[in-house]
Amino acid sequence: MIADADKISKLLKTARGQIDGILRMIEEDRYCIDISNQLQATSSILKKANNEILREHLHHCVRESFEDGTEADKEPVRDHSRTGFRLIACRRSSRA
Repeated sequence: MIADADKISKLLKTARGQIDGILRMIEEDRYCIDISNQLQATSSILKKANNEILREHLHHCVRESFEDGTEADKEPVRDHSRTGFRLIACRRSSRA
């Protein structure tokens, strides 16, 4: 993985800490909206980590495959790229 491992690890450790806090909130029977807010915050951190990994994958792994790979190497990358572009288009249309 070429992504910044320290940055990803920090994000994941932060999310883990938030999940531990959420579990305590549930055990303490805290207000549902407060728990939901913490879940959304944790989800955002996980999304940020995932986006960083995927961004680095596109900038390095995909590019290298197209620069150095054979046609057989490129086809799975094309399939994943099509899927990724559909996901991006879906996210954009849901924001409208």
